[in-house]
Amino acid sequence: MKILVMSDTHGWDYNAQKAVKKEKPFDILIHLGDVQETETEFRRYSGAGEDVPAYIVEGNCDRGGMYPEQQIAELAGHRLFLTHGNHLFVNWGTEELHDEAVRNHCDIAIYGHTHRPDLDDSDPAVLIMNPGSMTSPRQEGGQPSYMVMDLFADRQPSVSLRYI
Repeated sequence: MKILVMSDTHGWDYNAQKAVKKEKPFDILIHLGDVQETETEFRRYSGAGEDVPAYIVEGNCDRGGMYPEQQIAELAGHRLFLTHGNHLFVNWGTEELHDEAVRNHCDIAIYGHTHRPDLDDSDPAVLIMNPGSMTSPRQEGGQPSYMVMDLFADRQPSVSLRYI
């Protein structure tokens, strides 16, 4: 199962459109918040279309209540904890995110908010990942980024960080 993971588009869908075009076909779309538009608008302007299932969570810049603050997705034998991360203080570390994933029996925790990509597999029980930002990256080099995750029921996920 191929999953396109992005975050922090902030209403500017040009780079999301590039990623969608480059990665199609994919089975699931995950957006980790700060969409700053409706799901219908995001799907239309990014080119994701209506035919691909999407999980979208609310970011600190989204209009309150449009998306859930967090979601749990059960995909290909894995439980994914999805959140923007601002309520879990991810700017100061991922310890609370990790603990919340464990409390929810999730083996993968995916967050946004920091605008910096992160892939932490130091705990074999919980893979932690952040695709970075599609519009205003904060990591060295400043390239917009996203992730592609391939999930398999019988093995660990394969995750790759990609740049626009």
